[in-house]
Amino acid sequence: MGFQESLKAMSDKTRREILNLLKDGDMTAGDIAAHFAMTQATVSHHLSVLKEGGLVSDRRNGKFIVYELNTSIIEEIMAWLIELKGKGDNEG
Repeated sequence: MGFQESLKAMSDKTRREILNLLKDGDMTAGDIAAHFAMTQATVSHHLSVLKEGGLVSDRRNGKFIVYELNTSIIEEIMAWLIELKGKGDNEG
């Protein structure tokens, strides 16, 4: 998994909204789905893409799957963007 998968996962508005929900704490798939006017299967697909991109992780809690934000990959992306911006500031 690399930046390409992470950035692809963040390219979708719904997935960015899911990340925003998770910034306030862990949530079950059902709780996440309740925020959207789409099927549970569609939300599950979005969660799968986020997981493949390393942006969220999941764990089973009884019969529920709980999702949490993976802040380490987000911090890596932010550091890369800051470095990229810094290089642009030094040119010209």
